[in-house]
Amino acid sequence: MKLNLKNTFLNNLPADKVLENSRRQVTDAVYSFVNPKKTNQPEIIHVSQEMTNDLGITTKETKSELFKNVFTGNQVYANTKPFAMCYGGHQFGNWAGQLGDGRAINLFEVEHQNKNWKAQLKGAGKTPYSRTADGLAVLRSSIREYLCSEAMHHLGIATTRALSLSLSGDQVLRDVLYDGNPAYEKGAIVSRISPSFLRFGNFEIFASRNDITNLKVLTDYTIKHHFTHLGNPSKETYVQFFSEVANKTLDMIIDWQRVGFVHGVMNTDNMSILGLTIDYGPYGWLEGFDFGWTPNTTDRQNKRYRYGNQPNIGLWNLYQLANALYPLIEDAEPLEVILNQYKVDFEKKSLRMMKSKLGLFVADEEDVKLIQELEDNLQLVETDMTIFFRNLSNFSNYKKGFKLIENAFYDLENISDDVYNKWNIWFKKFENRLTIERVSVDERKEKMDATNPKYVLRNYMAQLAIDAANNGDYKLIDELFQLLKNPYKDQPENDKWFAKRPEWARDKVGCSMLSCSS
Repeated sequence: MKLNLKNTFLNNLPADKVLENSRRQVTDAVYSFVNPKKTNQPEIIHVSQEMTNDLGITTKETKSELFKNVFTGNQVYANTKPFAMCYGGHQFGNWAGQLGDGRAINLFEVEHQNKNWKAQLKGAGKTPYSRTADGLAVLRSSIREYLCSEAMHHLGIATTRALSLSLSGDQVLRDVLYDGNPAYEKGAIVSRISPSFLRFGNFEIFASRNDITNLKVLTDYTIKHHFTHLGNPSKETYVQFFSEVANKTLDMIIDWQRVGFVHGVMNTDNMSILGLTIDYGPYGWLEGFDFGWTPNTTDRQNKRYRYGNQPNIGLWNLYQLANALYPLIEDAEPLEVILNQYKVDFEKKSLRMMKSKLGLFVADEEDVKLIQELEDNLQLVETDMTIFFRNLSNFSNYKKGFKLIENAFYDLENISDDVYNKWNIWFKKFENRLTIERVSVDERKEKMDATNPKYVLRNYMAQLAIDAANNGDYKLIDELFQLLKNPYKDQPENDKWFAKRPEWARDKVGCSMLSCSS
């Protein structure tokens, strides 16, 4: 296994001068050198061939001892120096100070076919940023991250990727619901891949410490290597950089809304500077369409990170990034213009996204009202988001509309006449609206099916894979992995996965609510 190594990150950014792996405040540094923890009996249980190809690793090499040892943290690849990043962040709206890579260790940087990738292990042991934690991960959370990051990529959503999923062979103590009942679980490690793991928090930590020198070094590095087209650093360049981050962040969140993905913990340390979905913790997928739903037990009371609030939180987080970059710009007005533009763009992009879900492509002044009435109807009774929109692509006339979506209702037998009538009224309006479209029925269906996935990683599906894996059966991991490579295709042989959440999963741990340690 011969990797084409690069060291742009290590060579251009300041390292922690203290080399011991002790929990502490780290200053004047973007990262600290630290080696992964050797594990008891490592075993790789799944590999993404797509990602190994992107790194220049052959199928044969993935079966080697070297591959296993490197991507479980048991061997440091030759001529590399693993490290953990220093960053801060706002957690649930409050400044938390230094956070950093508490259970992530960056292995190296690889360049292949003109693409630059950073490889990282999640769950490979303690770092100076682990605080009171052990730096490890369990099989349950690792399966969820591994499957979801690859599923999101195939949904067309900007995301970090996953290379491999491994068992460490060690037992890890976890309190799943923070209720004082910890238990031992199987330890696991995910190898994560991304063009960059830099977050809003990397910039916030320097600004919070008034370390403008290193803030500039980091920002200049980020522009040079990830926003090259912006040119040489200047105040104007920094403003344009912020504008691009804002646009990328909004586009990512609009895509989340489109497919019903709820991140669950949109703290600023979990916000990628490249607008990638990062840190798959207590995420979830909408089953019933509900703007107020959050999958995170920690967020159960205030629901800060609920589905309907994600665009607002994206803006709130961008305000924090703007504050961090302000010392380089020394002018609030251009930053405020960008933040205000985010609000305007959200309205435009959100409308465009919802129209695409409905197969509407020409302009009509009544579209906002039509969509609002649809969203109201979807929340009258528990209505499965994925099934509703996917089935809607087969719409032909309003008299058959309700029959078309029956499968999306969780309690069809008890649908009231009032709900039935509201749907029929909406379908009549929808039918009338479609008459001004210029595409054929088949073209509309094709466009809608390319926007509305048939298959998403529902929480119960991931939980079934977790339960099987805990018993040593990894076949379902691969079945779901292959299924989610083509989420927009019909795949009739996999129709069992195009189904509402089963009743047993309604309140099951891992299927409805999850904790940050999930």
